[in-house]
Amino acid sequence: MLAAMLCVAGCGGSPQQEGGASGEPEAGEKLTPVKVVLDWTPNTNHTGLYAARDKGYYAEHGLDVEIISPPETGADQLIASGGAEFGVSYQESITQARLQDVPIVSLAAVIQHNTSGFAAPVDKNIKSPADFEGKRYGGWGNPVEEAVIASLMQQEKADVGKVEFINSTTDFFTGTEKDIDFAWIFYAWTGIEAELRDVAIDMLYVKDYSEALDYYTPVLATSEKMIAEQPELVRAFMAATSEGYQYAIEHPEEAAELLIAAEPDLNAELVRASQTWLSPRYQDDAPRWGEQKATVWSDYMEWMFEQGVLEGRIDTEAAYTNEFLPE
Repeated sequence: MLAAMLCVAGCGGSPQQEGGASGEPEAGEKLTPVKVVLDWTPNTNHTGLYAARDKGYYAEHGLDVEIISPPETGADQLIASGGAEFGVSYQESITQARLQDVPIVSLAAVIQHNTSGFAAPVDKNIKSPADFEGKRYGGWGNPVEEAVIASLMQQEKADVGKVEFINSTTDFFTGTEKDIDFAWIFYAWTGIEAELRDVAIDMLYVKDYSEALDYYTPVLATSEKMIAEQPELVRAFMAATSEGYQYAIEHPEEAAELLIAAEPDLNAELVRASQTWLSPRYQDDAPRWGEQKATVWSDYMEWMFEQGVLEGRIDTEAAYTNEFLPE
């Protein structure tokens, strides 16, 4: 959902294989075409996908992977409808989707802990959620935003009614210079960009205020139909993708260059700095990259229900699986 406040740009289309690499398929071997839809513009959340493609890991597993940009309706609907076999989503959107009987399932946590939070230039003097009072928040108009802000403010006996909510389509830097005081960002991208711009910001990570808000964002997802009808394809995709993220974990500099080469319109300096910051956070304290915990799914679902964001509860055990992660 965070992605909805940001503009969608084009993604690299055709697979790029390394000539002569060990990832080259055997002569005459036919690769299975697979589409992966992103959630937003290409960025370092996606580096493992590009590494798996461009290092030949997908080809090793018999896959010809195309990375595509999301439609206006979002990645989840495309995944659920079979328009793309896999895609990048979020725990919060999958939880909401499954309440509406949308059969989408999370296969892996791209990042083990929530790196998002509310950011503001230091001259806005927002040092805690209580300081949201009297300020203008720039978001995308989803009820979950006000619910999160309200819950954080309630802990400090502050009044969310004193926050002005503005639907904003501008980027964080333009917005905070013109008509908003703070916004919800991923530090790995916008926070790092602030560092490079020499713009001092205060960052309030949501996970620091509630354990339930340390949910998985983003995740890799597929449909129940794919799992039921093509489990070996799902297994092959996840094996190669895991290799791609492991490469990004162990070789952040080289992984950044792969993303830059694949998406030359990106700010190369930002990609390199972001990758350095994010690579150790992909797996973090998990026993393996992608591992998801039942408590993370159930706790956040209960939080959403208690805050009135969800109209009912879902079976969280059906919303995710670790089954296709390599041992």
